[in-house]
Amino acid sequence: MTYLKSLLFLIVAPGLVAGFIPLTWLRSGPQIQMGVVAYLALPLWAAGILTLVWCFWDFAQKGRGTPAPIDPPKELIVSGLYHYVRNPMYVGIFLIVIGHFLWFGNWNMLAYAGLASIVFHLVVTLYEEPNLRHRFGPAYEEYLGRVPRWIPRFR
Repeated sequence: MTYLKSLLFLIVAPGLVAGFIPLTWLRSGPQIQMGVVAYLALPLWAAGILTLVWCFWDFAQKGRGTPAPIDPPKELIVSGLYHYVRNPMYVGIFLIVIGHFLWFGNWNMLAYAGLASIVFHLVVTLYEEPNLRHRFGPAYEEYLGRVPRWIPRFR
């Protein structure tokens, strides 16, 4: 059941933010011809989608929960992509939206990526991190000191 709830949340939340909103509302307005650079969208989309699927799998498998606030993980996830960056799902969504910008050349997509980044940062710093500090205590504090928030650190 956890896997099904996770899949549903994957379709609804990232599907809305990285798919429905940019692809239905933001494909108009000023554009730039991207030429061959547009093909960089393909690896960004692939990386973003694989990141999301991997993280959702880790939430269900390792965390025994979902990314949804109504069914959070019972265990702190510090392996997989979470070993390199604390918020890989947001990074994955950002990669997908930047891919949309490169493919469609629409400036609205780039503005949306910037706005989404600000919203992601506020959600993480004002809600998620305080909540995780409360739920996982010293283990989360140690994790904060070891793993960067946004830019992956590969060692």
